[in-house]
Amino acid sequence: MISTRKRIIEILEKTLQQHKSVKNDLPRETLIALSVEKEEAVVTKNGTLATWTPSNSTGRSPKDTYIVKNPLSEINIDWTSPNNIDLSMETFSLVFEDAIQMLSEKEELYISNRVIGASSKYALPVKTITDKCLSQVFIDNMFRPIPEDIEKSVFADENFILIALPNNELDKDKYDGLVRNLPDGETSGMCVVMDLDNKIGIVIGSQYMGTMKKLMFTAMNYYLPFKGVLPLHCSANEGEGGDSALLLGLSGTGKTTLSADPDRALLGDDEHGWSDDGIFNFENGCYAKMIDITPKSEPEIYDAVMHEDEYTQHGAILENAMIYPNGEIDFFDTRYTPNSRASYPLTFLENIKESSISGNPKTILFLTADAYGVLPPISKLTKEQAMLWFLMGYTSKLAGTETGVTEPQATFSRFFGQPFMPCNPNIYADMLGDKMEQHNTNVFLINTGWSGGAYGTGARIKLKYTRAMVDAALKGKLNDVEMIEDELFHLNIPVACEGVPSEILNPINTWSDKESYKVTAQKLAQKFSESFDKSYGEKNIKPEIIAQCPGK
Repeated sequence: MISTRKRIIEILEKTLQQHKSVKNDLPRETLIALSVEKEEAVVTKNGTLATWTPSNSTGRSPKDTYIVKNPLSEINIDWTSPNNIDLSMETFSLVFEDAIQMLSEKEELYISNRVIGASSKYALPVKTITDKCLSQVFIDNMFRPIPEDIEKSVFADENFILIALPNNELDKDKYDGLVRNLPDGETSGMCVVMDLDNKIGIVIGSQYMGTMKKLMFTAMNYYLPFKGVLPLHCSANEGEGGDSALLLGLSGTGKTTLSADPDRALLGDDEHGWSDDGIFNFENGCYAKMIDITPKSEPEIYDAVMHEDEYTQHGAILENAMIYPNGEIDFFDTRYTPNSRASYPLTFLENIKESSISGNPKTILFLTADAYGVLPPISKLTKEQAMLWFLMGYTSKLAGTETGVTEPQATFSRFFGQPFMPCNPNIYADMLGDKMEQHNTNVFLINTGWSGGAYGTGARIKLKYTRAMVDAALKGKLNDVEMIEDELFHLNIPVACEGVPSEILNPINTWSDKESYKVTAQKLAQKFSESFDKSYGEKNIKPEIIAQCPGK
């Protein structure tokens, strides 16, 4: 069994030394040209690269994603979280040996050296090894160049090794009983695994490019808390006065739209770290959803992907979008997948802060789209309330999207990013509370969902009102206003907010049937209570945090 990093490095280095063709850190333009030459991508009319993946790789595969159960790290990981699926050290050894054999059989290998993290102090060096040029273009888009002062990094001594073999598969007979079975009973040929103790990740069989990015972010989200840094699945921006803000929210809550503020420079749109020095983006680029996008709905993203340039100078990658034989791109066609994506460097956007670093945040916004229509459009959270809502990560799915679904479905994703936050929950929650207190950070819950009734009866809260509330929160206009307490959801609701009709601030006022509001609110509060007990009933969460859970 291969159980030490030293042995892993020895085997890997020997394989690379003996390989007939290894290309190290090729220029971006060369990688782009090779991707087209090798038919890994085609060039669109405007110069973007386009590619398509098999049906099992149009998104991440959480059920094929594993963490090696090692003696050092296993006590820090919440193995009760549905996304933390353990893999034995023995099985990982087999996967590593097979990955080495696969690498040795490739005609050419491509290696890049980049980092995760804009702060030199916390930048994690990553060596990516793959046989696909397009994978390296993606890495060039998404991971950051190595800073000149990398020796300052707390991770300078050991890089993370990422082996990506997207077009290979596991031997299904060999791994029968060791990895998951598919619904048809066959063994899955896909494996996405990270050995956090030995700093190595392996991707076999997943051609979805976001798999590489999210593997690395999961690893970073594990390492950072032990360096005093809180990792957050969020977007971040900075005002003209240097004041930074974080926006956390699940899909459909408006995070992308609200982050794009003409008066605030974007640091990043997905993952950040919050250290004693301030916040920093993990990434070099963006990996944006492209479904239904238009120049009007998301002008900056659309232009980043669709601007015209010579293809070797472009390098944005369009993944799984519908392109017709005449070359026209249809972002509204979901027949292949509703999860079409594009990766591109942050520098393709106009209103950014190039360093992707800022000071400690004055304001944090938790975004939710409440389809029950019972949460206030804005409320201010105490430290304990913020820790509770951080633990819960609530939003809702809409009725009518699945057969038999006739009412909104409450969705809970811890820390607004459950699949990528492997540590025990108290580690992240306690850090949030401590940093809020240390830096006097205000946290607001913003409901971008429904008002005046649940989905189907009420109406979506107007974007102009949501923007006004976000603006008021960011500019400190709500720090000293009178609040009323929602005793069921344990929220503090402002009685007035500039630019917003006062009558919509307390949700019961917007319902014509007050009794129906109370029944619906109680139903949602009960879902909170049940979800909390299921996820955290045995996790030694502090009583003062439990007391802030709706329904308790």
